[in-house]
Amino acid sequence: MFLIDYAKIHVKAGDGGNGCISFRREKYVPKGGPDGGDGGKGGDVIIRADKNLSTLLDYRYKTFYRAENGEHGKGKNQHGKNGEDIVLLVPCGTVVKDAQTGEILADLINDGDEVVIARGGRGGRGNARFATPTNRAPRFAEKGEKGEEREIELELKLIADVGLVGFPNVGKSTLISKISAAKPKIADYPFTTLQPNLGIVRYDEFKSFVVADMPGLIEGAHAGKGLGIQFLKHIERTKLIAMMIECISPNPVKDYHTLLNEMRLFSEKLIEKPRIIAITKIDLADEKLRKKIDNLKFEEDIPVVKISAITGEGLKELIDLMWAQLMKIKEKELATQQND
Repeated sequence: MFLIDYAKIHVKAGDGGNGCISFRREKYVPKGGPDGGDGGKGGDVIIRADKNLSTLLDYRYKTFYRAENGEHGKGKNQHGKNGEDIVLLVPCGTVVKDAQTGEILADLINDGDEVVIARGGRGGRGNARFATPTNRAPRFAEKGEKGEEREIELELKLIADVGLVGFPNVGKSTLISKISAAKPKIADYPFTTLQPNLGIVRYDEFKSFVVADMPGLIEGAHAGKGLGIQFLKHIERTKLIAMMIECISPNPVKDYHTLLNEMRLFSEKLIEKPRIIAITKIDLADEKLRKKIDNLKFEEDIPVVKISAITGEGLKELIDLMWAQLMKIKEKELATQQND
């Protein structure tokens, strides 16, 4: 299925029902008094995260959603029925924004997370509610309130433990196909990957982590070149970034810093994330090139591993490194929570 990671929709909560103007009329009961019931509340519009969804595709074809109106009040003090809420299901990782202001209304990360995005109008009070000792027969009632109406943006940001970052055709898709059960499209031309692919890597019994194969990054991506921002926004949620550099590149260190710069220009938060470096296609390197790669200086404290997705060289070392780094991140998060 093609990944749709953005949609703009219009939502309208239900209007409240009007209060009723009615008087009790029974034989042998003169001047029975007011008995107009209240109107029902309008339905809310709720957005809920669902782990079974992976795309916002449905919201491309239908862009207007409306909750049910509340029923009007009736005589004999009958309260109008409340309008039914409407629940819109979205994938986990969906950010909900106000389309007019850009304000983030909710960040629905976990299954079952939900937010009331538009509240239904309150039902109007019937004339029975306005009876007083000095006004025993009120001939007026309230109208129901209008339900909230707004335009919202839905933006899906994939949730993965490790994000694979690199230039087009650096071997990201091939790698994820080797270390997980994912089957991304693979070809020998740039931008084979047009959408992020998720793969579950089995590390050991009952141990696994999620790797995201992102579309290729090029210089100027932060400004929208290539697949640009479509790519960059998806690595915001990853815990660990694996920077993938071709061993046959004329200048691997320059490639690394170009990738870093693009991430920095998009968001400083990306640079703060832990990262590792994977030198890819090492099967194409002769002894002289391997020695040259061993002497490359990227950054201190950034682990480097040489891999070949074709021959399998270094893949176990890479998976072990990813798992070890994720465990360090988890320990750090737990320590922070305990200190708070």
